[in-house]
Amino acid sequence: MRTEAGENFNVLEMFEVEASDEALFGNLDWIKNNEKDVDIFVTALLSVWQDLHEDPTIIRRETNPDGPIGQLPPEILAELDGFYTDAVAGGLYDLNGGGRKAANADMEWYSAAGQLKGSASDLNIEDFWYLAPLDKASK
Repeated sequence: MRTEAGENFNVLEMFEVEASDEALFGNLDWIKNNEKDVDIFVTALLSVWQDLHEDPTIIRRETNPDGPIGQLPPEILAELDGFYTDAVAGGLYDLNGGGRKAANADMEWYSAAGQLKGSASDLNIEDFWYLAPLDKASK
């Protein structure tokens, strides 16, 4: 789309934000009762983001051509490397999965929006997010 019809799109200016765009949600009891499986999943997901930082072409190279991404139109597939290169350079994929930095930004966002009572700096992210699996995967 950027190549063929870039003039048809506008870019909305955005303030600097580190909030979580992709967060995993689950029942805390289930997560704790399935800790080994959750650890495997979170470690694998984090490794994808880290691999993206090393080589943004990994998505195209490792994508199953019969899977969802492989079914995209050829003109979109041709832009995958550029998309992921730009996304990594723009900070879309945090090398460490976002973690506390993204959670703190979420707290600021929701506090400013009036969705949380009190100042974000007075709230404890551990009261809202269970970060143990990501902390473990990050070691």
